[in-house]
Amino acid sequence: MRAKVRQQEHYIRDTLFPIVVALVIGILAGVGAVVFRFLIEAGQDLIWKAGDTFTRQVHSTPLPWKFLIPVIAGLAAGPVITYIAPELKGPGVPEVMRALALRAGRIRHRVTALKTFVTAMLLSAGASVGREGPIVQIGASIGSSITQLLNLDHRYRRLAVSCGAAAGIAATFQAPMAGTLFAVEILLFDLEVASLSNIVIAAITGTVTSKLLVGNFHVFNVECFRLIHPAELILYFLLGIFAGFISLAMIHMVSGIPQILKKIRIPAVVHPAFGGIAAGLAAIFIPQVTGVGYDSVHAALSGNIALKSALVLLAAKIIVTSCCLGSGMSGGIFAPSLFAGAMLGCAAGHIAEIFWPVQACAPANYALIGMGALVSGTTLAPITAIMTIFEFTYTYQVILPLMAACIPALLVVKLFHGHSIYETKLLKEGITLYRGHGVNRLREFLVKQLMTTNFETVHIDTPATEVAAIMKKSHYPHFVVADNRGNLAGMLTLRDMVGLITGDQEGSQAETHVGSEIRKLKASDIMTPEPVTVRESDSLETAFHLFARHHISSMPVVDDNNNRKVKGLIKKAELLNAYDEHILD
Repeated sequence: MRAKVRQQEHYIRDTLFPIVVALVIGILAGVGAVVFRFLIEAGQDLIWKAGDTFTRQVHSTPLPWKFLIPVIAGLAAGPVITYIAPELKGPGVPEVMRALALRAGRIRHRVTALKTFVTAMLLSAGASVGREGPIVQIGASIGSSITQLLNLDHRYRRLAVSCGAAAGIAATFQAPMAGTLFAVEILLFDLEVASLSNIVIAAITGTVTSKLLVGNFHVFNVECFRLIHPAELILYFLLGIFAGFISLAMIHMVSGIPQILKKIRIPAVVHPAFGGIAAGLAAIFIPQVTGVGYDSVHAALSGNIALKSALVLLAAKIIVTSCCLGSGMSGGIFAPSLFAGAMLGCAAGHIAEIFWPVQACAPANYALIGMGALVSGTTLAPITAIMTIFEFTYTYQVILPLMAACIPALLVVKLFHGHSIYETKLLKEGITLYRGHGVNRLREFLVKQLMTTNFETVHIDTPATEVAAIMKKSHYPHFVVADNRGNLAGMLTLRDMVGLITGDQEGSQAETHVGSEIRKLKASDIMTPEPVTVRESDSLETAFHLFARHHISSMPVVDDNNNRKVKGLIKKAELLNAYDEHILD
């Protein structure tokens, strides 16, 4: 009877409870996506002149305000992003990846509200950024906050963050498959089958919530896609290669702008204003690239954009988006990738018509495939890109052309750069993520959490015979050797004493001594000088690498601000135990 009760408790805890949490997160993330979209549209109507599209609203606004509105929004966002919540900076997805890899999915509660309002303000003001990346962060922060409020452990928190991100994307596009694959392919790094069902539930719940609140809608009105001739797959393959190089340009420009701003020493608090200047100039000369830019994508998918216009809009969108995101504005890269891909594909379709008029290639079809190819190139998530475009059309004929374009785009970026636009941002900050979560989990724990403060110290002038007596009585095989100021001078181990007698010492200053010669020696003659050390704030990953590289069994842990002040010891055996407990569980 007790076994059956225990089995039911495990079922409720491990199966039913995560499903309930996923449902709640899906509902809240769906509501968050709808509110976020409402705030953007309300802000646009409030700030700009009336018009049936955002491009026309910007076009009909007096010229001074076209420039000033994005600049003022950048200046207003700067202090919030710099001082209150630095997590708001940029696309949002890298911050979710960082939270999953380094903080066990812990995201501060304030991120939900601040990301919503700051990004909505910037998009309303015409910043050339996307809304999908922010909603990923908003949904993820909702999931994280729920698990923190319920005091759940890191396993639930990781799952909740992924569920929130999936639900956010799914609610935005009303595309549950796209939301699920986004979470699995971009955020989780490795698929855990037990988690997949909960992510699917959250994505479906987010989609249903969005449909209940705003009804069915199509983000893009896509004409029926048709593969006119099998040979077109060659053209789609070439389109994918070009999309890969355009993706590389976007990645390097977005990641390069912050370095330029640092070199010219512009204060970080006004960096978003630089993006506002770029958006303001775009509002004056090319208003089509301001905001999310979906009006122009609709035009490309309807075949209403000429070759020259498509090329101009492609270049302008990349430049303005790079300035906005590179300056630290809060916004995503997903929508700009869709925009740039649509323009690239539209241009490719027009060129194909010129050289292959017999087949009457449709630029609108190439625009659709270009959208998927550029998303695949910038995010290195081809399955997400393919399924997102498929859910726009629900036409199976689109799958093969998408595969022909998305995979080459991925391979080009992999070959010449190797990282997605999200991973590149983290690399610039010295964070490398690996496929497989073991290494990433090690980064969640700091050395100071595992070190022991129980250790013995001997002075550098302590006679060797006295050191031997101390070792005989002590329970510790490792001794810190301190100088006259109490700072680290070296390390002395039982192996050093054995080596002193047998002549097998490595790294110490002494040679073989026996008998009366030992009495003349001090700790400074026996110790290993300049021992390998690790800082309190270093991660366990750093400690792992040091142990593997130097073949030692313990290391002194030194103060972050003083590398000669010993705060404790970390032992290889305890590190392996921690790995077994927290990684291999």
